[in-house]
Amino acid sequence: MVLVASLIVAAAVVWASLHIAAELRADRAARAGDRTATLLRLFAPALAAAREDPRAYLVWQPIARTARQLFPDESAALDRAAGGAFPFGAAEIQAAHAQWTTDWLAWERAHDAEYKLKAAEAQAQLATAGASDAARGRIDAIEREKLDLYQRRYAEYVRVAKALQTLIS
Repeated sequence: MVLVASLIVAAAVVWASLHIAAELRADRAARAGDRTATLLRLFAPALAAAREDPRAYLVWQPIARTARQLFPDESAALDRAAGGAFPFGAAEIQAAHAQWTTDWLAWERAHDAEYKLKAAEAQAQLATAGASDAARGRIDAIEREKLDLYQRRYAEYVRVAKALQTLIS
C-alpha cells in the first residue's frame, strides 16, 4: 500500500512537473514573441525615415546592430519573416548610397544653374551700371557664396557617402 501511494505521489509530481515545464515554455515563447513584436514596432519608423533620407541609416543602423546582438533569436525570426536582414540589409543601404549620390548630383546641377544665373544678372548690372566697385564686389560676393555653399554641401555629401559605404562593408 505504501508502495502504491509512493507511486501515485511520484506520478503526481512528474505530471505537475511536466505541466509546469510546459507553462514555462509557453511563457518563454510568449515573451519572445512580445520582444519580436516590440523590435518590429521599434524599427517601423526607422524604415520610413531611411526611405525618406539616406542619412537616417547612419542613426538607425547602430541601434539595429545593438538590438541584433541583444536579441539574436528574435532578430533571426524577423530576418526569416522579412526574407533578409531586418531592418536594413546591404541592398537597402547600397540603394540609399546610390540615392544619396543621385540627390547630390541633382543638387550640384541646380546649384550651378542658380549661381550662373546670379552671376549673369550681376554681369548685366555691371555692364549697365559701368565698372563700379560695388558691381564688381557683388560679382565677387556671388562667387564666394557659391563656393562656400558648395564646399559645405560637398563636405556633408562625402561624410555621409563614406559612412554609408562603411555600413555596407
